[in-house]
Amino acid sequence: MKYHPVDRKLYSKNRKNFMAQMKPKSIAVFNSNDVYPVSADSTMPFQQHRDILFLSGVDQEESILLLFPDAADAQNREVLFLKETNDHIAVWEGEKLTKERAFEVSGIKTVYWLEEFDKVFFELMTQAETIYFNTNEHYRQAVITETREDRFIKTTKAKFPAHSWAKSNPILQRLRSVKDAIEIDLLQTACDITEKGFRRVLKFVKPKVWEYEIEAEFMHEFLRNRSKGFAYTPIIASGNSANVLHYIENNQQCKDGDLLLMDVGAEYANYSSDMTRTIPVNGKFTKRQREVYNAVLRVKDEATKMLVPGAFWKEYHVEVGKLMTSELLKLKLIDKADVKNENPDWPAYKKYFMHGTSHHIGLDTHDYGILWEPMKANMVFTVEPGIYIPEEGFGIRLEDDVVIQKKGEPLNLMRNIPIEAEEIEELMNR
Repeated sequence: MKYHPVDRKLYSKNRKNFMAQMKPKSIAVFNSNDVYPVSADSTMPFQQHRDILFLSGVDQEESILLLFPDAADAQNREVLFLKETNDHIAVWEGEKLTKERAFEVSGIKTVYWLEEFDKVFFELMTQAETIYFNTNEHYRQAVITETREDRFIKTTKAKFPAHSWAKSNPILQRLRSVKDAIEIDLLQTACDITEKGFRRVLKFVKPKVWEYEIEAEFMHEFLRNRSKGFAYTPIIASGNSANVLHYIENNQQCKDGDLLLMDVGAEYANYSSDMTRTIPVNGKFTKRQREVYNAVLRVKDEATKMLVPGAFWKEYHVEVGKLMTSELLKLKLIDKADVKNENPDWPAYKKYFMHGTSHHIGLDTHDYGILWEPMKANMVFTVEPGIYIPEEGFGIRLEDDVVIQKKGEPLNLMRNIPIEAEEIEELMNR
């Protein structure tokens, strides 16, 4: 790992909070992700399953976490299983966690090698009545690959048919959606790295540069600041490409007079940042570009103020839609007749702003959070309105990451990243 060690108090607290919500005489098991093959002997870079990471801090393949708060022997209430390391593995793959190092990272004292899992698991299951399975129930999930977790569920149901089972995910959705102070600090670090990348790019962008060159500038700055790189596939979209919401080709040349939409974010310690900025390729907004830009910025600023404890995600988006409708009327992109005759299921503003305004962010870019429950303090959301005008050849989106506070407006983790049109022009023209 490139990042500085994370205080293990975070993981001990997360486990304590999770176990407090488990049923009596129950076991919960969490598996690491697979290492996925590409072809021949090559594999994709390993990405740890965020749930086992959240509960243990273990950022290593072939790891298992077992929680059993009612275990007869206290040492079996929190147990890690790790791939056994040796001198050969150290030479060929690099250092893996030892049992001692695993304790330093996680705060878990009982650590077995993975080959002992079946034996220990069977012994503990004889004391348990319920097994918690960690299914993926995120509202955006569309996974078709069978995961390590899926295989574990399948084999465990076959081996222990008399046990009842329960779901870990609803507990994790609630726990992970409210961030600890340590997590907010990690998110702030990710946002600060993103800021460094953006300021670098402001000096670099000019007519005739290529989108992939800009992507490379971000990556350079991210890597040199202990990030693994982008938290998600970056969007570097000049001209009309900005009107393709998930444009990721990043293969066009930036032209004089065009706007450049950049939806990028650095990860840090597996925590995601998510920023969007739209800048003029030549360093100067036209009058029309600035009109639309400032409209988007006003919607973002007003939408941010609505993110308070007790607010509901669905109702929030309705109110943001009203803000956007007002701005589109002023820009003469829609008229009063469009609003009067709009389809309630697809309001008039959706022609130019067709996506949602906010999502949870944390260990995942689209992080855990139950959308029909009220917002709480220390939840972290993006705020990302946009106006997309293919007929005028540009699209504008602006996005910050903010932390809901107990009172008052959210804390903007990207408050230091330039966003006002005047500041962007000034920095680009120094």
